[in-house]
Amino acid sequence: MKNCKKHLIIALIVLTMGQFLAPMSANAQVLEVGGSVGLSYYMGDINPNKPFVQSDLGWGVLARYYGGTRWAFRLTYSNLNLKNSDKASGYRPERGLSFNTKVHDFALLAEFNFFDYFTGSKRNALSPYIFGGISVLRFNPKADDGTELYNIMTDTDSDTSMPTDSTYYAKYSRVAASIPFGIGVKYSVSNRLGLALEWRWNLALTDWLDDCHAYYPKYGENDAYVNYSDPTGFAVNDNGANDKAYIQRGNKADFDWYGYLNISITYKFNLPNGDGCNKRERYKNYD
Repeated sequence: MKNCKKHLIIALIVLTMGQFLAPMSANAQVLEVGGSVGLSYYMGDINPNKPFVQSDLGWGVLARYYGGTRWAFRLTYSNLNLKNSDKASGYRPERGLSFNTKVHDFALLAEFNFFDYFTGSKRNALSPYIFGGISVLRFNPKADDGTELYNIMTDTDSDTSMPTDSTYYAKYSRVAASIPFGIGVKYSVSNRLGLALEWRWNLALTDWLDDCHAYYPKYGENDAYVNYSDPTGFAVNDNGANDKAYIQRGNKADFDWYGYLNISITYKFNLPNGDGCNKRERYKNYD
């Protein structure tokens, strides 16, 4: 996860520098719409080190706006399946934790092309690119049997047993922001169609994607959530007492991550840009 943070810093620096290095020539304005499909995966307290462990199918739709050859701006919706377990990751198998969640991610992204790329261009049909932005996501972690885990609170170190009223169940929000960034390569298939292969990372500004956070809770003998918060009885001693509660269950200092390796296809529309005498010049690279 430390390497991912370094990648984020580098990507933001390059994006900022690219804004001043990119040529500011006038070109036709273009809108591309399309969809993506690929593999989504999670990294966090249950799986801190291994990308693509228990990866699953993800898909999305996008609209991309070009006002020139180097910069593009994109709106995306991504529907991603995230899941993992201590058994699959091998990180802390003694906990026996697992989860799955569907993430609905809405993102606004800025892209920087390293070459003067146009969909339909005969001269520049290929370009690597980087991107970054901000997104809002909605998630709802569940156990393998479908039980919602958002009521399994483990961020308290009080000496009282967990209350069972509904106000405590909904303590943390299932909506959060994230910082998406990544790399990719674009290829112009035809005058109207473009392909892109990209790897996107998301730093979720929440530690609850996996419902693993901070401490083991103190629970009673008959509490219904025992099987989900401590499925292996790790926080229980030989006499059945929950006297090992509040030992570390997750790292509350780190946010969760998720990734999306995908391929997308888009269709290009030329937007109206006036009928002045320089119209042919503006559109020549889009033929």
